[in-house]
Formats: sequence, C-alpha cells, structure tokens
Amino acid sequence: MVKLRLRDNEKIQDAVKRFRKLVEHAGIKKEMRRREYYEKPSEISRRNRRRAERRARLSRLSANGSNSSGGMSNSTGPGM
Repeated sequence: MVKLRLRDNEKIQDAVKRFRKLVEHAGIKKEMRRREYYEKPSEISRRNRRRAERRARLSRLSANGSNSSGGMSNSTGPGM
C-alpha cells in the first residue's frame, strides 16, 4: 500500500507527481493492467515460455556477437 503525506508548503501538482512515482515504483500500475482481464493459466505459461525463449535468443546473439571479430578488426588478414 502506498502512503503519501503532504509536506509543508508542497504544491498539489508536486504531491501528485510524487504519488505517481510511488505507485509506479511499487508496481501497482503493472499489477492493475495484469489483472484487468482474466488470463487463462495456459496463456500465462505460454507468455512466460515465449519471454524465456526471447531472452535466451537475445543472450545467445549477444554472446555470439561479442566473441566473433566479424572480420573487420583482423589486421593480419588477406588484403592487407
């Protein structure tokens, strides 16, 4: 639960801005969006599986990209 107390001489706009930051930091907006509609357990597991596959693919691509020289930085190759 998010609690906010007005500070002395604090403008309402500043308090609302602080409240929005607190709500977002606490994850309440994300939770509300997630609970807005019912999601079947199979859909949840499918979404989680796809997210894991995407993470694995991105980490695999970044690992391959950092290990290979790409032929650009090799100064001893042909043509030099």
